[in-house]
Amino acid sequence: MSMTPNTEFENQNTILDIDIMIDDSPPSSSEKREDVHSLLALIGLRFMVSSMLTRIHAGYFRISLSLCWETLLWKTLLDPTNSETKFLHRIPQMVYRPVLIFLWSFALFILVLLSLLYLLRCIFRFNLVKGEFLHHVGVNYLFAPWISWLILLESFPFIAPKHIGYKALWWVFALPVVILDIKIYGQWFTKGKRFLTAVANPTSHLSVIGNLVGARAAAKMGWQEVSVCLFSLGMVHYLVLFVTLYQRLSGSDRLPAMLRPVFFLFSAAPSMASLAWASITGSFDTASKMLFFLSLFLFTSLICRPTLFKKSMRKFNVAWWAYSYPVTLLALASTRYAKEVKGEVPHTIMLTLSSLSVLVIIALLLFTALYSKILLRDDDPCLKLPKHSRLCIQNFK
Repeated sequence: MSMTPNTEFENQNTILDIDIMIDDSPPSSSEKREDVHSLLALIGLRFMVSSMLTRIHAGYFRISLSLCWETLLWKTLLDPTNSETKFLHRIPQMVYRPVLIFLWSFALFILVLLSLLYLLRCIFRFNLVKGEFLHHVGVNYLFAPWISWLILLESFPFIAPKHIGYKALWWVFALPVVILDIKIYGQWFTKGKRFLTAVANPTSHLSVIGNLVGARAAAKMGWQEVSVCLFSLGMVHYLVLFVTLYQRLSGSDRLPAMLRPVFFLFSAAPSMASLAWASITGSFDTASKMLFFLSLFLFTSLICRPTLFKKSMRKFNVAWWAYSYPVTLLALASTRYAKEVKGEVPHTIMLTLSSLSVLVIIALLLFTALYSKILLRDDDPCLKLPKHSRLCIQNFK
């Protein structure tokens, strides 16, 4: 039987009415459960992000420092002009070139991730960032992200130092180091409780290393005057800092046991100084050798005292990454020494330190993966402000 137009119109209205009734019906129990789960997931995500931004601090850039310097070490070892690593050059370029790109990309990924997290911390937890600036250990790690970017720039396999992009990025990453120098070095000798003997500790070497890394990068670009300026700024303050810490006017008594791995920064600063001076002069001369030997002596003195680090090794924490980059820096200096001084002993030193650097960073990557749940700790000493720092923040408010 055929259907008239009026009947079709009535049937369409009936269907629309049914749809409206279905839409207007109260939600079922399953829909309610889904809404509750979604709300709980959103609350959990916000809590996790908030907790992460509260716990993370500039000290986590130890990881990027280690990865970036390891990338630079491998770039140096795989350099075809390095006669001391001929055994590595037997590997086809199509093999080790992707390895270098992978290492650089992985270091870039970790550095970008940490930089984004710390940028969010600056936006949403700015009071905690001010607290880091007032902390005698935390303030020195504010140099770490800029040092990491400068090293990553130097180890980039596709841009030569003379490139305009390289020079522009150098200014972007080096200027914050100079600004921090003006602030921190000025406090060391002009401001009450912030003078050097009151705040000096092994992490203070990072301020020196920042200048030396910038000086080396500037020397590779051919900016001789800029590199000498940064080198002199870093070395003058290194000498004062070294004497202050060596006489135990401060340092070990103000450093928590958990942070004792940072004592290896004693060997990192002269290693970086030897590399920077070699880039400025164009050869690994007597001054570079003296700094290298000093670094090697300090490193040997520390590894001969394992009991110093016994308490810090009881439970994994991010401070363990301070073992890695000083060894890598010393290995980098040893490659320049072996290239300048031919012989079995320099070659053996280079191979030993390079192998040790690789083993240490592999071990740290494994420990970090296994204990990732406790990587962000509540009892991190860098999160605990001294009494006078808390008062400064309250007065600032």
